[in-house]
Amino acid sequence: MRVVLQRVTHSQVVVDGEVIGQIGRGLNLLVGIADADTEAELDWMTRKCLELRIFPDADSGKFDRSVLDIQGELLVVSQFTLYGDCRKGRRPSFDKAAAPAIAETLYDQFVEKLRQSGLKVETGKFGAMMQVSIENDGPVTLLLKIP
Repeated sequence: MRVVLQRVTHSQVVVDGEVIGQIGRGLNLLVGIADADTEAELDWMTRKCLELRIFPDADSGKFDRSVLDIQGELLVVSQFTLYGDCRKGRRPSFDKAAAPAIAETLYDQFVEKLRQSGLKVETGKFGAMMQVSIENDGPVTLLLKIP
C-alpha cells in the first residue's frame, strides 16, 4: 500500500464537471493498493495517516500536531498509478497494483477505517477519471509505503 499524503488548506475532486468531494484544512490522500495488501496494511496506514504529526504547533511552529489533533478533514482519492513501474520501456507497468475489484474493496475499507476517527472524510470515485485540485500547505508532501 502506498499513500501520497499532502497537507492542504483546501482540496477537491471533480468527476464529469461535478465536485464530488471537497475539504478545507487537513490531508489529501492519494491511495494505491498493491496486490499483496491485507487488512493489516490498512490498519497500519490508517493509524499513520491519522497520527502523523505534520501540522505546526502554534507556539513553536514545529511539526507537533496530527490531523486528529487539529480536527482536520481528509480527502481520499484512489490512484493505482502509484504502483506504476517505469524502469523498462516507455509505458509504465502496473503489475504490482491490485486488480480493480480487490483494490476497490480494500480502498472502501480504508476509507471506513478513517471515518471511524470521527473526522470529515470525503472521497473521489473509484475507477473514474478525476480532476483533483490540491492547495498544498507548506508544501508538505510525504510518501507512505509498506514494502
